[in-house]
Amino acid sequence: SVGVGVSSHRHALALFAPQTLSSPAKSYHSTSLAAEATAGGGGRVSAAKMDADILKKTSSDTKSKNASTKQSSSPTKLDTNPPKGTRDFYPQDMRLRTWLFDQWRTVARTYGFAEYDAPVLESESLYTRKAGEEVTQQLYNFVDKGGRNVALRPEMTPSLARMVMSKKGGLPMPLKWYSIPQCWRYERMTRGRRREHYQWNMDIWGIAGVEAEAELLSAMVTFFDSVGLTSD
Repeated sequence: SVGVGVSSHRHALALFAPQTLSSPAKSYHSTSLAAEATAGGGGRVSAAKMDADILKKTSSDTKSKNASTKQSSSPTKLDTNPPKGTRDFYPQDMRLRTWLFDQWRTVARTYGFAEYDAPVLESESLYTRKAGEEVTQQLYNFVDKGGRNVALRPEMTPSLARMVMSKKGGLPMPLKWYSIPQCWRYERMTRGRRREHYQWNMDIWGIAGVEAEAELLSAMVTFFDSVGLTSD
């Protein structure tokens, strides 16, 4: 756009220059110069020379302005790495991730669980209510453009609780839901541990006995068997 701007401005100057050298313009400049020469007592300067000086000064100012604009609008070098603690999923990585998620979904459905999801962006207060816990210190939190304190979810349980409470007892119990959320925690990274991760959640609400724990343990063993992870 800078190049186009310079080009159009130069064309404007080129179109303007012949007009200043025409007879009416020469008469105007001569009159002005004559008045200046009379008042200052100096020698006479030709209209052609004055036109050339004006054109030179205008061209110099334009180049300086365009150079400044070009410098201020020069793009910052693009960093091709993803943000620290995150990762890209190229097709071969996505195939593996999709396969793993499919195993989780198959097992969950086999046990009668229904999939759910919630926004990855939640109100910060949903997590700061648990003040003092490690997760509170690891929030990706900020103030949005509307002045609201929000955070990327570090775990799924608070969102699940919010969803159940919002229905005010209107959900049929027992409740058996599962999710595969993307979660965020600003924590010190170690090998195999990043600041974003996915996790498989299976939740049962409305059963007071140990039957719920037994069913969840059974689902875990079924998953391990399905992917070949055994005690052997």
